[in-house]
Amino acid sequence: MGRVQDKVCLITGAALGMGREHALLLAEHGARLILTDLNVEAGEATTKGINDAGGDAIFIKHDASSEQDWQQVIKTGVEHFGKIDVLVNNAGVLTLKSIQDTTTEDWDFVQSINTRGVFYGVKYVLPAMQKAGGGSIINISSIYGIVGAPSASAYQASKGAVRLLSKSAAVEYAEYNVRVNSVHPGVIATNMTKDIMVDDASTDALLGSALIRRPAQPKEVSWGILFLASDESSYMTGSELVIDGGYTAT
Repeated sequence: MGRVQDKVCLITGAALGMGREHALLLAEHGARLILTDLNVEAGEATTKGINDAGGDAIFIKHDASSEQDWQQVIKTGVEHFGKIDVLVNNAGVLTLKSIQDTTTEDWDFVQSINTRGVFYGVKYVLPAMQKAGGGSIINISSIYGIVGAPSASAYQASKGAVRLLSKSAAVEYAEYNVRVNSVHPGVIATNMTKDIMVDDASTDALLGSALIRRPAQPKEVSWGILFLASDESSYMTGSELVIDGGYTAT
């Protein structure tokens, strides 16, 4: 039996990068999956790969900033699987601009996905988790939700909001046996960072004070997601799981 055997897990931004790795690892450990993304081609390819390997997954096109889309995703997921046990709020965007160069449009775009999208997920999944008798909500924040850095104000504000929203939801949802935690990855080798880490110098600069002098592979974060999705983390809520190679240790 897998560590999340027969748990129904909803993962946003699941087409590529970390979301895809989360999906593959959870499927390997027995989860049934609701995968969402705006990238339909890649999302359906990820879903097909899981199903072809003997897993059980469906894909739904989903704009995480849309309240209507969130309501439909939850409705479709419950209709298909009968419940939702785990939500991984993974969908996110990154804009690297100084405060002076950040436009209102930049700010609103980042907040619409990274903050409002997480809020909608936390809000609309609760009835399904109540029906299931409890659940685990895993909100992907960042080291930039803990410490400051230049040229990332909109992103950092959004990820700081995710950190405290998770704590607030943990307090409110405890009575429903729903745990809420945030995950804070450091520098990860994904499509989001490939254009930043173009050579050794830029990679070293992005790693900053990290004690482990390399970017993480997405699966190194996925192991933390698996832990929070499983009953192994049953006494953990309102907490921050930091997976950053020691970036925030100094």
